[in-house]
Amino acid sequence: MWKVAMSEEVGKALQSVAERVKLAAARRQKTLPSVSPRLVAVSKTKPPIMVVEAYRHGQRNFGENYVNELIDKASDPLILESCPDIKWHFIGHLQKNNVNKLLGVPNLFLVETVDSVKLADRVNSSWERIRGGSPQKLQIMVQVNTSGEQSKHGLPPEDTVSTVKHIVSRCSALHFTGLMTIGRYGYDLTLGPNPDFQMLISRRQEVCESLKLPVEEVELSMGMSTDFEHAIEVGSTNVRVGSIIFGNREYPNSAANTPTPSPEKTSKMVCEEAARKMQQHLTVSDH
Repeated sequence: MWKVAMSEEVGKALQSVAERVKLAAARRQKTLPSVSPRLVAVSKTKPPIMVVEAYRHGQRNFGENYVNELIDKASDPLILESCPDIKWHFIGHLQKNNVNKLLGVPNLFLVETVDSVKLADRVNSSWERIRGGSPQKLQIMVQVNTSGEQSKHGLPPEDTVSTVKHIVSRCSALHFTGLMTIGRYGYDLTLGPNPDFQMLISRRQEVCESLKLPVEEVELSMGMSTDFEHAIEVGSTNVRVGSIIFGNREYPNSAANTPTPSPEKTSKMVCEEAARKMQQHLTVSDH
């Protein structure tokens, strides 16, 4: 009974998001490349059965943030048996010592978070060994830190062109497919277009002009559950949506697995704690 209810819930959520993606694409300016947006269902912390249910409802692209979790899911017998055409996207921070593990993942489709020349070289050499002479290239995106926040990964925007040029000219085992960003959380769209998205769009233009690449062949991966429609409207071709498909994430009760709060949330917590201590001090002084 639980499985039936879950299947219907995931199916309805997927249908709703897919419709919103379609409508957002229809609102794009006609001057933008007419590339159909790809929906990546982010299954972080969710069990394999939920991936299978989403797959049964037509979803093929799935994203994971952590190498070990992706390895476990991609190698899960249920997923291997039920999802032969699944396409895994790695969308989290990739450390160089985890490259070999990641590239061994079955049905790995796209690594969206290459954020340095050194990491690109490591991924390139590792993929050359793994593919064993096969002409198949690994699809990668270059992650750009458009917001400038220290808590975000990604290369500085001014390094985008040189990094892409290095990948295209020196990394023969890799296929550069586009640029990716996370951007600042909680941006108020009433203030206008998201400046982080605008930054990524401008960097794409620079890359295309410098390397003589067609704009429609360089993807933009930007937009998540809270802002994917706006991202598509301004040109995103790849959106990463998790919670509104699978529900809120549930993290184990351990410090190692508790997500780090965003800088905005951390700042708010610090202010609230300072206010609490000040109130205690005033109360003591009154007595």
